[in-house]
Amino acid sequence: MIDEVSLKVLEEFVRDSRQSIREVARKLGVSSGTVASRLKEMEAQGIIKGYTTLLDYEKLGYVLTAVTEVIVSGGMIKEVGEEIARLSQAIAVYNITGDADILVVGKFDSRQSLSNFIERVLKLPNVVRTKTSVVLSTLKEGSNHLVRAPTR
Repeated sequence: MIDEVSLKVLEEFVRDSRQSIREVARKLGVSSGTVASRLKEMEAQGIIKGYTTLLDYEKLGYVLTAVTEVIVSGGMIKEVGEEIARLSQAIAVYNITGDADILVVGKFDSRQSLSNFIERVLKLPNVVRTKTSVVLSTLKEGSNHLVRAPTR
Protein backbone atom coordinates (compact mmCIF):
# COMPACT_ATOMS: atom_id res chain seq x y z
CA MET A 1 0.00 0.00 0.00
CA ILE A 2 1.25 3.48 -0.75
CA ASP A 3 0.86 6.55 1.42
CA GLU A 4 -1.16 9.71 0.81
CA VAL A 5 1.77 11.75 -0.59
CA SER A 6 2.59 9.04 -3.14
CA LEU A 7 -1.08 8.83 -4.13
CA LYS A 8 -1.21 12.59 -4.68
CA VAL A 9 1.99 12.46 -6.77
CA LEU A 10 0.51 9.64 -8.82
CA GLU A 11 -2.79 11.47 -9.31
CA GLU A 12 -0.97 14.57 -10.56
CA PHE A 13 1.05 12.64 -13.13
CA VAL A 14 -1.94 10.58 -14.27
CA ARG A 15 -3.85 13.84 -14.76
CA ASP A 16 -0.99 15.39 -16.76
CA SER A 17 2.18 13.37 -17.27
CA ARG A 18 3.94 16.25 -19.00
CA GLN A 19 4.26 18.20 -15.75
CA SER A 20 7.72 18.59 -14.34
CA ILE A 21 8.68 17.13 -10.99
CA ARG A 22 9.23 20.68 -9.77
CA GLU A 23 5.72 21.72 -10.85
CA VAL A 24 4.09 18.76 -9.07
CA ALA A 25 6.16 19.44 -5.95
CA ARG A 26 4.98 23.07 -5.92
CA LYS A 27 1.31 22.03 -6.33
CA LEU A 28 1.56 19.51 -3.51
CA GLY A 29 3.69 21.64 -1.19
CA VAL A 30 6.54 19.11 -0.99
CA SER A 31 10.13 19.13 -2.22
CA SER A 32 11.19 18.06 -5.72
CA GLY A 33 13.29 15.37 -4.06
CA THR A 34 10.20 13.95 -2.39
CA VAL A 35 8.33 13.77 -5.70
CA ALA A 36 11.30 12.20 -7.48
CA SER A 37 11.86 9.62 -4.75
CA ARG A 38 8.16 8.71 -4.64
CA LEU A 39 8.13 8.20 -8.41
CA LYS A 40 11.23 6.02 -8.20
CA GLU A 41 9.68 3.94 -5.36
CA MET A 42 6.45 3.43 -7.31
CA GLU A 43 8.44 2.37 -10.38
CA ALA A 44 10.43 -0.12 -8.28
CA GLN A 45 7.21 -1.51 -6.76
CA GLY A 46 5.69 -1.93 -10.23
CA ILE A 47 2.88 0.53 -9.51
CA ILE A 48 4.16 2.64 -12.39
CA LYS A 49 4.79 0.11 -15.17
CA GLY A 50 6.12 2.55 -17.74
CA TYR A 51 5.42 5.74 -19.60
CA THR A 52 3.51 6.01 -22.85
CA THR A 53 1.74 8.35 -25.24
CA LEU A 54 -2.01 8.23 -25.80
CA LEU A 55 -2.77 8.10 -29.51
CA ASP A 56 -5.74 9.18 -31.60
CA TYR A 57 -5.87 6.04 -33.72
CA GLU A 58 -8.39 7.47 -36.20
CA LYS A 59 -6.01 10.32 -37.07
CA LEU A 60 -3.38 7.65 -37.77
CA GLY A 61 -5.72 5.87 -40.20
CA TYR A 62 -7.13 3.17 -37.92
CA VAL A 63 -10.77 3.86 -38.68
CA LEU A 64 -12.17 0.66 -37.17
CA THR A 65 -12.12 -0.56 -33.60
CA ALA A 66 -13.35 -4.10 -33.05
CA VAL A 67 -13.98 -6.15 -29.94
CA THR A 68 -13.51 -9.88 -30.49
CA GLU A 69 -14.52 -12.66 -28.13
CA VAL A 70 -12.47 -15.82 -28.54
CA ILE A 71 -13.44 -19.30 -27.37
CA VAL A 72 -10.50 -21.60 -26.71
CA SER A 73 -10.35 -25.37 -26.22
CA GLY A 74 -7.94 -27.58 -24.36
CA GLY A 75 -7.25 -25.17 -21.51
CA MET A 76 -4.82 -23.24 -23.70
CA ILE A 77 -6.18 -19.79 -22.86
CA LYS A 78 -2.87 -18.30 -21.75
CA GLU A 79 -0.98 -19.62 -24.78
CA VAL A 80 -3.63 -18.46 -27.26
CA GLY A 81 -3.87 -15.07 -25.52
CA GLU A 82 -0.10 -14.61 -25.76
CA GLU A 83 -0.19 -15.42 -29.50
CA ILE A 84 -2.99 -12.91 -30.09
CA ALA A 85 -1.13 -10.29 -28.03
CA ARG A 86 1.78 -10.57 -30.50
CA LEU A 87 -0.45 -9.37 -33.35
CA SER A 88 0.13 -5.67 -33.88
CA GLN A 89 -3.57 -4.84 -34.30
CA ALA A 90 -4.41 -6.15 -30.82
CA ILE A 91 -4.15 -3.25 -28.40
CA ALA A 92 -5.69 -5.11 -25.44
CA VAL A 93 -6.08 -8.82 -24.70
CA TYR A 94 -7.97 -10.03 -21.64
CA ASN A 95 -8.69 -13.44 -20.11
CA ILE A 96 -12.36 -13.13 -19.15
CA THR A 97 -15.24 -14.92 -17.46
CA GLY A 98 -18.48 -15.72 -19.24
CA ASP A 99 -19.18 -17.53 -22.48
CA ALA A 100 -15.86 -16.55 -24.09
CA ASP A 101 -12.34 -17.09 -22.77
CA ILE A 102 -10.50 -14.12 -24.28
CA LEU A 103 -11.56 -10.59 -25.20
CA VAL A 104 -9.49 -8.68 -27.74
CA VAL A 105 -9.70 -4.98 -28.57
CA GLY A 106 -8.16 -4.26 -31.97
CA LYS A 107 -7.56 -1.29 -34.25
CA PHE A 108 -7.79 -1.64 -38.03
CA ASP A 109 -7.30 0.56 -41.07
CA SER A 110 -9.93 -1.25 -43.16
CA ARG A 111 -12.58 -3.95 -43.13
CA GLN A 112 -10.12 -6.16 -45.01
CA SER A 113 -7.46 -5.83 -42.30
CA LEU A 114 -10.09 -6.72 -39.69
CA SER A 115 -11.10 -9.75 -41.76
CA ASN A 116 -7.45 -10.82 -42.09
CA PHE A 117 -6.98 -10.47 -38.34
CA ILE A 118 -10.02 -12.65 -37.58
CA GLU A 119 -8.85 -15.28 -40.08
CA ARG A 120 -5.43 -15.30 -38.45
CA VAL A 121 -6.92 -15.72 -34.97
CA LEU A 122 -9.21 -18.53 -36.17
CA LYS A 123 -6.17 -20.40 -37.55
CA LEU A 124 -4.44 -20.44 -34.17
CA PRO A 125 -4.35 -23.87 -32.51
CA ASN A 126 -7.14 -24.39 -29.96
CA VAL A 127 -9.26 -21.47 -31.16
CA VAL A 128 -12.79 -22.83 -31.50
CA ARG A 129 -14.59 -19.70 -32.70
CA THR A 130 -14.74 -15.93 -32.48
CA LYS A 131 -17.49 -13.33 -32.22
CA THR A 132 -16.62 -9.82 -33.31
CA SER A 133 -18.39 -6.52 -32.76
CA VAL A 134 -17.39 -3.33 -34.55
CA VAL A 135 -17.36 -0.16 -32.43
CA LEU A 136 -19.64 2.53 -33.85
CA SER A 137 -18.37 5.41 -31.74
CA THR A 138 -15.85 5.82 -28.94
CA LEU A 139 -17.24 7.31 -25.76
CA LYS A 140 -14.08 6.83 -23.66
CA GLU A 141 -10.71 5.31 -24.37
CA GLY A 142 -7.28 5.39 -22.84
CA SER A 143 -6.25 6.08 -19.30
CA ASN A 144 -9.28 6.20 -17.05
CA HIS A 145 -7.50 8.24 -14.38
CA LEU A 146 -8.43 5.71 -11.70
CA VAL A 147 -5.83 5.93 -8.95
CA ARG A 148 -7.57 5.33 -5.65
CA ALA A 149 -9.49 2.16 -4.92
CA PRO A 150 -13.11 2.87 -4.00
CA THR A 151 -13.78 2.95 -0.28
CA ARG A 152 -16.15 0.31 1.00
